[in-house]
Amino acid sequence: MTDPDPVDRLLATARGEPVDDPFRVTGVMMQYYFVCKRELWFESRNLEIDRENATVVRGTRVDETAYSDKRENLHLGMISLDLLDDGRVVEVKPSSALTEPAEMQLSYYLWYLDRVAEIERDGVLAHPRERNREAVELTEDRRAKVESAIRGIHSIVSQSSPPPAEEKPFCDSCAYHDFCWC
Repeated sequence: MTDPDPVDRLLATARGEPVDDPFRVTGVMMQYYFVCKRELWFESRNLEIDRENATVVRGTRVDETAYSDKRENLHLGMISLDLLDDGRVVEVKPSSALTEPAEMQLSYYLWYLDRVAEIERDGVLAHPRERNREAVELTEDRRAKVESAIRGIHSIVSQSSPPPAEEKPFCDSCAYHDFCWC
C-alpha cells in the first residue's frame, strides 16, 4: 500500500475527515520551508524560539502595532490570518528582506481558503515600516508551488533528526541560531 499524498492528508485533516495519520501545516511552517529547512524541523517539534531575539522582538512589535485598528487575527483551522481588508487577506511582515517566504506563506493561506473553505480571495503582503504593500494572487503556478512545498514540508517533518545546518546570510539573526552554531 502506498502512503497517501501529503496534500490529500492535509486536506482531509483540515476538513475533519477521518485520517489515520493527520497532517497539519501552519503558515509559519510554510514560511520556514522557504527560509530554512532546519528551522522548519525545529518548529515542527515545538522547540521554543529565543523570544528575546531582536528579530523576534521586532516582528512581535509589528504584529502588535501595525493595523491595530483593523487587526483581527482570524484563526481558521490550521491558519491564522492577520487581517482581512476589503475582502483581501493581508499578511503583515516587519521587513521585505525575505519576500519569497512571506509570499508563499500568504499563498498558502489563499490556497487553504480556496481548497478547504471554498473561498476565493486575493492577498496583500504588507510591510508597514516600509510603507509598502504588494498584491499576491493565487495563480496556477503558485498553487502548484504551495502543493510542492506541502510535500516538502511533510518530508522534512517526518525525519527523525533535523537537516544539517547550512550557513545563510541571516543565520546570525535567527531565533534558532544557538541550535545550529553553538
